[in-house]
Amino acid sequence: MRHVLNIAALTAAALLANAGAAQAEVIRLNTPALGLSADRITALPDAEQKPWLDYLARSKAQMAADRAALAAELPKGATPPPAPKAVGGNSYNMPLDRPAEWYATAEARAVADAIVSFQTPAGGWSKNQDRRIARLKGQRFSNDAETMEQNPANFDAPADRFWTFVGTLDNDATTTEMRFLAKVAAHAPGREGDAWRASVVKGVHYLLNAQYPNGGWPQIWPLEGGFHDSVTFNDNAVAKAAMILRDVANGTNGFAFVPVELEGRAAEATKRAIEVILAAQVRYGGKVAGWPQQVEPLRLVPTSARNYEPRSVASGETTDILIFLMGEPKPSPEVRAAIRSGAAWLEATRVYDKSFEMTDQGRKLIDKKGAGPIWSRNYDIVTGKPIFGDKDQTIHDDVNGISIGRRNGYSWWISSPQEALDAFAKWSAANP
Repeated sequence: MRHVLNIAALTAAALLANAGAAQAEVIRLNTPALGLSADRITALPDAEQKPWLDYLARSKAQMAADRAALAAELPKGATPPPAPKAVGGNSYNMPLDRPAEWYATAEARAVADAIVSFQTPAGGWSKNQDRRIARLKGQRFSNDAETMEQNPANFDAPADRFWTFVGTLDNDATTTEMRFLAKVAAHAPGREGDAWRASVVKGVHYLLNAQYPNGGWPQIWPLEGGFHDSVTFNDNAVAKAAMILRDVANGTNGFAFVPVELEGRAAEATKRAIEVILAAQVRYGGKVAGWPQQVEPLRLVPTSARNYEPRSVASGETTDILIFLMGEPKPSPEVRAAIRSGAAWLEATRVYDKSFEMTDQGRKLIDKKGAGPIWSRNYDIVTGKPIFGDKDQTIHDDVNGISIGRRNGYSWWISSPQEALDAFAKWSAANP
């Protein structure tokens, strides 16, 4: 079922007493997301608790197994190699858009071998690593934390700075590795490709095991707590996981080699992913809107992420989800309704004659005749108006009012939702 937000409960604790209505520059403080815990699960009705408690136990057991497997790679007392060095995103060293014949080259195969070396015992991968360099025995599966400061005021501070993102869907991780391996394996039908195919199958098991009972996926699995436990639409994580499993179920896009016994499970997982997407669509003021960046796993209501990422309806994530849903070959009436309402929300929130660009005072939203359309990255779940966060957890109603570092370091206004509206024009013509 769809979840109608209890707006008062979500906002009352965060309102700033000194944020005067006349100025309305800082409208409230951001508050941290809660991780999945036994205490929160046991607050559910009795009949709903067991699948979630089983999931939580499986996650804890898998993290322990992952750590033990790494420790077993070296003799006791041996010094492990340094952690991998963090690099940029995945696309430059795991390209998925090369000509088909390139995936048969020695260069592509070397990358595939390195990918296999970094696969976690659970079956996933970490993020932001150079896949041209193979992992050494005893070397950690992930980099040091992006945030090494142990600061409880930082929502992104990890519980363990040296064991974080050990298996994640963030930044297109895991799904990119699986698609790259499938492309290379397609040019190695014999025994030489068996290791790459086995790695993909292990990745399929990872996605199935990481999926929440309600069909969503956390950002990191095994779970690490905090906002990472949220059902994550950011970076299109849920949809990309579902798209791979849809390909597995149908034996398409290079995944025909996956064992038949996994096809049914993959199809069911894809179905449940769509159900959680539909349930997480936000409505306020009696109208259905778009989707958040992430939602709480149990209640499926919008939640925060980093200090400057507030609970919101998010135009970028709405774009990704709409494109995914419009790819359904036989959309149900519920899917059709979600697509139409999401597209209508994008149409209603677009802005013209404004541009978010660099000035001599940093990036700012300025008047610019003929510019647009653009969309705010985040919209308030109470008012539906644009909101913008800062590192100090303050939430503002004007992007020009946040610190220059945050203005320059985040895409607060974006143009990509037009892609969804362009696709919607074609989809609606085929689905009157």
